[in-house]
Amino acid sequence: MPVDLHVIPPSPDSVRSARFEALVLPCLDAAYNLARWLARNDADAQDVVQEAMLRALRYFDSFHGNDARVWLLAIVRNTYYTLCMKTPPDNLRESLDEDAHPLIDQGPSPEALTLLAVDVGTLQLALERLPPPLREVLVLRELEECSYKEIAAITEQKIGTVMSRLARARERLKTELTCRPKEVRRHDL
Repeated sequence: MPVDLHVIPPSPDSVRSARFEALVLPCLDAAYNLARWLARNDADAQDVVQEAMLRALRYFDSFHGNDARVWLLAIVRNTYYTLCMKTPPDNLRESLDEDAHPLIDQGPSPEALTLLAVDVGTLQLALERLPPPLREVLVLRELEECSYKEIAAITEQKIGTVMSRLARARERLKTELTCRPKEVRRHDL
């Protein structure tokens, strides 16, 4: 039987990279979404996701599960809390001088988005006011559509704790949204 010397088997690194790309990269949007809600700003969320992806790649050989999304979201959550412990509080950071560095807005005018923005903005502010443990379970359940079991795996909590936090988060969010001043609710004039 003739041997074809031109056929070179793929290297283990290329197989690993292809597997990582196939399993983990499709979960990147969910990872960013969770990081954004935990960090509360785009720049920090990007840093968290970047660090989480490096950790995921570094420890990809330890992934033996079926759900890469849950595995990656757990890494994002842990990365966020690890980075929080290493960074100073917001009041110790230097703020951006907006006069020296003006921001250019290329999006639609504020007038065009006002009606939609009031409702979305109100919901976002209400979510922002929730304590982090309640906010994270709400984001994972309602925005990322994770099951209770997946949330328990991501947060390393018991399912009962997840259910309890989710119930409290929904109640607090409901309270935040229904106890607004009448002027705010009258955006449809």
